[in-house]
Amino acid sequence: MEYGAIDLHTKESEIRIVTAAGEVVLHRRVATTRAALSGVFGGRVRLRILLESGTESEWVAQHLEELGHEVVVADPNYALMYGQRSRRIKTDRRDVIALAEANRLGIYRRAHRVSSPQRIVRRQLQVRDQLIRMRTQIINLLRGQLRSEGLRIRSGRAESFVTRYRAVAVSATLRTVLEPLVQTLTALEPLIAAADAWAHETARQDTVARRLMTAPGVGPITALTFQSALDTVTRFGGPGAVTAYLGLVPQEDTSAERQRRGPITKAGPGRIRAVLVQASWATWRSPRISATLHAWVRRLADRRGKRVAIVALARRLARILFAMWRDGRDFQAARVSRAAAAA
Repeated sequence: MEYGAIDLHTKESEIRIVTAAGEVVLHRRVATTRAALSGVFGGRVRLRILLESGTESEWVAQHLEELGHEVVVADPNYALMYGQRSRRIKTDRRDVIALAEANRLGIYRRAHRVSSPQRIVRRQLQVRDQLIRMRTQIINLLRGQLRSEGLRIRSGRAESFVTRYRAVAVSATLRTVLEPLVQTLTALEPLIAAADAWAHETARQDTVARRLMTAPGVGPITALTFQSALDTVTRFGGPGAVTAYLGLVPQEDTSAERQRRGPITKAGPGRIRAVLVQASWATWRSPRISATLHAWVRRLADRRGKRVAIVALARRLARILFAMWRDGRDFQAARVSRAAAAA
């Protein structure tokens, strides 16, 4: 059997194919396109090809699999995969040599490949996030421009911002200058509304998302984001593995008698941390969401400070959501109350 490796880049990639004995069959640099990859791997006897996980890795892996090959998408953080490669001298050629050798010897750790349905959900959520960021940026710019003229727009929901803006006595000159922003903001509203409607309908039709939404402070966006971030609940051994994957555990430097803990690692997908923190702030502000968790986070804040408490609640919420998904159970306030009492 032959073994291939690709040091993948956006424009061009380094390719190496070796035999089971380590003899070089091919070493070439090609354009990162379907046509170029087909030119190298099309028509070859089935071989195992290793590439690092990254932005381009999934479509490349799928294309190579369509050509009849076995593809390993490897975790680039697995140091043993790079063998004796010197960190002081790093080139694409050295990288692909190391990857080919790791593939031949089986020294790699597979990265999780997100399922096709969850990749679609992720993309939909990313588009929605971008639309909201655009709206927020425009609103902030409009507010800033009006403040420079001594004008204020009363507070309210983002959806009604244009109406409140129209009610302000803006000079004709300034209104003309700002009108492109207002028109853009107006055009964004139906797009954001459609994205929200998609999220609500998708969550309503999904069994897991519906279950996650029974947890306090968890709506369609949080449920879908959590589900798409984990993709498959069975790949995690327990709630500790989930919070570590989501970057919600403290950094630690422990040796002998010394133990130092810092801020959270912020590893993994950042968007899910953001929505969990948002859900935690909602619980902080309103005991009606969950009296038990509200009381718990307030007690912790008295000892450790508000920000530490909010992150701790986000971590706890991630553990709760994982357990609900794993066990196939809706949120049970009584169980959370017993756990809080024991804490």
